[in-house]
Formats: sequence, C-alpha cells, structure tokens
Amino acid sequence: MANLLFLVHRIPCPPNKGDKIRSFHWLKHLAGKHRVYLGAFVDDPEDWRFKDKINDYCEDSCLLPLSPKTGKIKSLKGLFQGQPLSLPYYFDNRMKQWTKQLLGSGGIDRIFVYSSAMAQYVDSTVRARTVIDFVDMDSDKWRQYAKSKPFWSAWVYRREARLLLDYDRRVAQAFDLSLFVSQAEASLFKSCVPEAADKIDYVENGVDLEYFQGGREFASPYHPGEEVFVFTGAMDYWANEDAVRWFANEVFRKILRRHVEARFYIVGARPTEAVKALARKEGVVVTGAVKDIRPYLAHARMAVAPLRIARGIQNKVLEALAMAKPVLASTMAADGLEINTNLDLAIVSQPEEMAQVAIQALQDRSFMPRISEKNRKFVEERYSWASHLQRLDNFLEMP
Repeated sequence: MANLLFLVHRIPCPPNKGDKIRSFHWLKHLAGKHRVYLGAFVDDPEDWRFKDKINDYCEDSCLLPLSPKTGKIKSLKGLFQGQPLSLPYYFDNRMKQWTKQLLGSGGIDRIFVYSSAMAQYVDSTVRARTVIDFVDMDSDKWRQYAKSKPFWSAWVYRREARLLLDYDRRVAQAFDLSLFVSQAEASLFKSCVPEAADKIDYVENGVDLEYFQGGREFASPYHPGEEVFVFTGAMDYWANEDAVRWFANEVFRKILRRHVEARFYIVGARPTEAVKALARKEGVVVTGAVKDIRPYLAHARMAVAPLRIARGIQNKVLEALAMAKPVLASTMAADGLEINTNLDLAIVSQPEEMAQVAIQALQDRSFMPRISEKNRKFVEERYSWASHLQRLDNFLEMP
C-alpha cells in the first residue's frame, strides 16, 4: 500500500452537503487502497463528533478548527497581497508545519488535494505523484456571483474570479493531473488554461444507490392533501438561497394561483434570515435541518432544482433521481449531467415555463409520474460510485 497525503479544505464528514459527499467517498475509497494521511479543517463545531470516524480511515490526521468569522478576517490579507481571498482564509501555520514534516520524511508516494486552496501546502519540489481535484471551476462561479451583486461586492467577486483563475492556472501547471466533476467543467478549464490541457480530466460524482431508494416505507412528513414541490440543500449557501427565493417569488406563486393544495418545502440546515422570511409566504414551508431528507423526497410530488448559479454536477438532482422522483430543474442545475435518455426530468429556466410544467404535473397524473422507474434506472446505470472510483484509482496510479 502506498502512503497518500489527502488535503481537503473541510472535514469529509458527515457527507451532508455537496463538497463533503464527494470528499467522503474519496476518503472511504482511498483508505481501502492506501495508508491515508489526512489534513483538513473543521468549520462547523458539530463536525468534531465525527473525528473518531474520520480517524478510522486514516494512518494519521491533522484536523484544525476554522472559524468562518476568523477566516473572513484572515481573507483580508489577500486584498493587500494580490492573492485570491480563499488562500489566506484556509492558511494555518500548524497545517503548514504538519505537511512540511510529513513531506520532508520522504515517505509520501501520492498527494491528493481536494480544492485548490489546499494546494498552497504542497511544495513544488516534492517528489510524489500529485493530483488535484478542483471539482468545479470556482473562478467562474465567482464571476457569476458578481453579476447579481451591488458595486462593492461585485468588484470583490470579479477580483476573486480573476485572481483565482490565475492561481488555479499555476497549480494545474505544477501538478501532475487536475480533475473536475464533469467533462463540461474540464473542457471549460482547458479552454482557459490550454497550456495544461493534456493534464486535465474529470471524475464524475456518483450517488449512494443503497441509501437513496424510493421504494422504502417512509412516513410522510407532509400534511394530508398537500402537493409538495421540494428543494433540498444547505440553506446557508448563497446559490441555494438565491434559487429558493427566485422559485418562491417567480414560479411558485403562479402554481399556487391554479392549485391551492400546492406547497413549496425548503428542506435544509442553516437557513439564512432571507430564507426563513419565505415561510411568511402562503404555501411555503422552511423546515431547517431534518434528520433524514429521504421522506421529504419520497412523498413529494416533484423535486425542484431552480439554481441560477451552478457549476458541475448537482448532488440534489442525482439524489432525487435515485429516489425515483420526477425533477424540475433549471438549465444551470442540469448542465453537468450526461443525459442520453428520455427521463422524467424537465429542464427549463423561465418562470412561466417552470410553472407550466408544475401545473401540468398536478393536472395530468401521466405527465411526470410520482414514481419514475426510468429516473432510478438512469442513475443506476450512469452514476454509481463504483465506476467513478475506478477512474480515480487509474489517475492516481498513472506514471
């Protein structure tokens, strides 16, 4: 077994949000193939209870607390040093010393970095195979954010987009291989960094097919007679907040005018004040954190993913498909999926079109059925973790 250094910006447990779902599956799989040395930050105090579970996968680990408030203050250094703000946000001298000592020992054979901010801990002179998982092209996400922000925020986001792309370009040139979550993301990065095009590839996300099964008996969390459109996701993430606010204001009210039994459930931890305020609208329910999202998916009329800012593959879409649910998604939310079959998946972005799809689903039971076996079959054949993890193994073993 090889010794592998795994650096990730956030502890990969619990796998309850997009980035942690992917990094947890990477860790779990890599631990069966290598002796893993894990360096990660813990930015949610609740996650410390998973320390022992994480250490079960590791030969050694360096887990350090990271306060989001402190991180934002540290980020300000980047403004004066010409850096992307994410670098000082995730810099800690204790992590630097731990990785320096580990790499200095000469015993590390592979280095796997998850998120470009963690590449700052890898010295360019290290003699080990280096692979980085950028996941998404985050610089483009910052560019998208800038479009909808006021002047000062927009300036910061445009600056971050530009400097992060410059930094990611240098990382891609220095590392042996750069990975993304989809072919579309990899192609976009290649177009921006053509000098490293031959070292850029992708490994797609999968979905836990055993956990997300719609045929199980789940007690309904909804009131009798409700026809529910459900959104699932971490509700302190701005792209999710933007999506549910837009759907509630521009789409759902049109549905509710035609169907008084319609409800829009927003299911996810840490809702912002703006998200909580949506609960004051007729027919909108904000649950906050729930123990299990599967009952909310299983008993919904349809899952919705109306994201207007997105990159890569959306786990919320894969999970809904795995639960055999019809899905109403924006073009951005479905952009990373390789769809080559006729699914119960409506991809539209205009509010009138979205509302019409939802209304038709409520009026015509044969349109977008409540249980979609072809959605389930699609993810079984196309998005199982097993085949994607084999690609990861191949990339780590390449000379």
